[in-house]
Amino acid sequence: MMRILAFVFMAAILAGPLAACGKKGDPKPPGKSEYPRTYPKAR
Repeated sequence: MMRILAFVFMAAILAGPLAACGKKGDPKPPGKSEYPRTYPKAR
């Protein structure tokens, strides 16, 4: 039982920072790039 709890705790500690990854909002186009011409709107 203690081993399972330790595994769950370690999995939560290792996966926690990944939940904070990601960009919110519309992406910014790169400078002087022709591709892609338009970006989709963020939801």
